[in-house]
Amino acid sequence: MLCLLFVNIQAELFSAVKIILTIFTNNFKQTIMYDVVITGSGLGGLQCAYILSKEGYNVCVLEKHHQLGGCLQTFVRNNCIFDTGMHYVGGLDEGQMLWRFFKYFGLLDKVKMRQLNKDVFDMLEINGRTYKYAQGYDRFVDNLLEQFPNDKKALNDFVAMLKNIANATELFLNKPSQAFEDKPTLKYFEHNAFDFIKSITDNNELQQILSGANTLHFHKSAKAPLYVHMVILNSLVESAWRFVDGGHQIADVLVDEIQKHGGTIRKNAEVEEFVMNSNDTAIEAVRLKHGERVHAKKFISDIHPVKTFELIESKLVRKVFTNRINDIEQTIGVFSLYVVLEKNSFPYLNYNYFNCNNDNIWVADVYKEVEWPSGYMLFTPATSHTDKYADCLMAITFMDYNDLKAWENTTVEKRGEDYKAFKKEKAEILIDFIERKYPGLRKKIKKYYTSTPLTYRDYTGTHQGSIYGNMRDCNNTMKTLLPVRSKVPNLYLTGQNINLHGVLGVSMGSLITSAHFVGGKYLFDKVNNV
Repeated sequence: MLCLLFVNIQAELFSAVKIILTIFTNNFKQTIMYDVVITGSGLGGLQCAYILSKEGYNVCVLEKHHQLGGCLQTFVRNNCIFDTGMHYVGGLDEGQMLWRFFKYFGLLDKVKMRQLNKDVFDMLEINGRTYKYAQGYDRFVDNLLEQFPNDKKALNDFVAMLKNIANATELFLNKPSQAFEDKPTLKYFEHNAFDFIKSITDNNELQQILSGANTLHFHKSAKAPLYVHMVILNSLVESAWRFVDGGHQIADVLVDEIQKHGGTIRKNAEVEEFVMNSNDTAIEAVRLKHGERVHAKKFISDIHPVKTFELIESKLVRKVFTNRINDIEQTIGVFSLYVVLEKNSFPYLNYNYFNCNNDNIWVADVYKEVEWPSGYMLFTPATSHTDKYADCLMAITFMDYNDLKAWENTTVEKRGEDYKAFKKEKAEILIDFIERKYPGLRKKIKKYYTSTPLTYRDYTGTHQGSIYGNMRDCNNTMKTLLPVRSKVPNLYLTGQNINLHGVLGVSMGSLITSAHFVGGKYLFDKVNNV
């Protein structure tokens, strides 16, 4: 009996001590004053954390999920690694812009990459006819001249504009003071991509081919800024690459370096509020879902601007501003098919295949649910153990968020049987569609998995599951180009909605954000001279 009483007393004492330690720990956490708290661990957030921690700032990154990286996340099924977002990149040959960024961030020697086929990095099929995008300006022109022999001037004019915009982008590194006002590129943001293409050729077929990069930014033809279209394509024409064994490597390297420089990375730390100080003049902390407050002098948000300002209650953030943010049209989401293949059944394709099922590659102009899919993008991920056969393949096709309104208020794994049936139906339709190009594919499928814009929304935090974030509008540039500095003096923005999406665009944006802390000339000199 005495023994039992002793055990009970011990248990109660242990419980009391545990409670006291928990309270003490939480209070201790609240008393830490970071220099910078970064909400969201996407590429932009991690790059800002890398830069600032390296420069001596006491940085804390807060990520609501258990996995870091945002669109850099990968997942493994049946020993196959699937990317969620970063499928291929451009500009990684020595001296090119992304190469310089990767060198500065310590990625070049630590991230495995494979260059795509120089004669065809993207194969486009439009209404049954096939076209090839090649790497290198001359090769790019020569490839298309084979099918458009009478359009040499148009192709040369197109490449000349690619080079003009590449030169304007170079000013971003060489004259950083201009980057913050977008002086080098603003005029190209205000010009329409499709209008330019139509101005150099009246050949409708060639107009569609030169518009092919729209699948990598998904704008309506009447809104697409020339800069967005051309800077994305130019980086790929310079050189096109895949990450071998997944893009998560980028996040892994950045996280390691941030921690080496004394930065703090916290997973499962969802921010529910940016807490204003008593005078309502600045943010003093963020409140996490379980109640803890994390204090800092300054804050960077790598989460979507719509979500960011939903978390702020302040007179500094006026209704007219939030309405403007909320009214920006989002680019479309995607339905993704992740296929595990039977061993040695399907060749590894060292290029990307894009299919358009009609004569208008500006899919945003013609998207209709009843005509789904309008086309698809197909990739065979690169692996380190083979370049002859594909272990798996991914097929991505556009899907509007509104097509999933029935499940909008559900969460992962809790969407119901009707949602599973919806995904299965769409997967079977897409597989049938792909078999037109690759007959017998079904027999080579070991297993497949799917995701929708809802999946993307819940795992990467993108508004409405948008794959490319805000849709820019060349007719209203200042509405859709968001500044780094927010209406709250100590809150800054980063990520794909600030500058451009993709690894190149987000990297540029993270440098602009970080330059507000350490100085533009100082930071850009480091990037150029690393």
